[in-house]
Amino acid sequence: MTKKSVITVEFDEQGKALRSIRSFVRRQGRLTKGQQMAMENYWPQMGVEFSNDFIDFEKLFGRSSAVVLEIGFGMGASLVEMATHYPENDYFGIEVHLPGVGACLAQAHENNCPNLRVMCHDAVEVLEHMIPDESLDRVQLFFPDPWHKARHHKRRIVQVPFAQLIQQKLKTGGIFHMATDWQNYAEHMLAIMDSIDGYRNLAANNFYVERPAFRPLTKFEQRGHRLGHGVWDLMFEKIEK
Repeated sequence: MTKKSVITVEFDEQGKALRSIRSFVRRQGRLTKGQQMAMENYWPQMGVEFSNDFIDFEKLFGRSSAVVLEIGFGMGASLVEMATHYPENDYFGIEVHLPGVGACLAQAHENNCPNLRVMCHDAVEVLEHMIPDESLDRVQLFFPDPWHKARHHKRRIVQVPFAQLIQQKLKTGGIFHMATDWQNYAEHMLAIMDSIDGYRNLAANNFYVERPAFRPLTKFEQRGHRLGHGVWDLMFEKIEK
């Protein structure tokens, strides 16, 4: 499974931020001609620059609709597919890998997705400085870097402070949806989410949910299924504390 690009923070035992840690190695890479063209031509319509001002989603999309935020959308294929198939929702994607942003913009233009906007920036900073509290209907985090070595687990983006930050930005009834193809990371996510008041596990058995129909099956996931690899989806609803 591809590793998605996000940034996280290292915390002490009390949850205090110690220092910023990148949960990925920033490799902007070389843009293809198509990706470069997409950045030049479509960024002005679909791209959002980082600022210290909160986003007015109704103004950004020109309407009042459910807002779905995806963190680390990779090359953007599944994000564009969702925006295409669910035009009643507005989709806001954050990705730090510039070629991925370019690829997403190209696909979004090809599919005519007026309900999609993207950013190329650190997701945590965007959440802290640009996303209003209680403004999101769903947050998606699909296949983030698992940092599978034990000494690197602190780099995993799903930690208590991060999950609490997501909770702060979700509307009551909003969903935090995660997916991973690493069982250890799934167990880590489950333990983190279960430890936080104000979240309710939507799984009937309080473990994992079946992949919902709206989450596209990626080519990497399809290949993983053929090889016998598992995939774990977690969905937690924000509830009144």
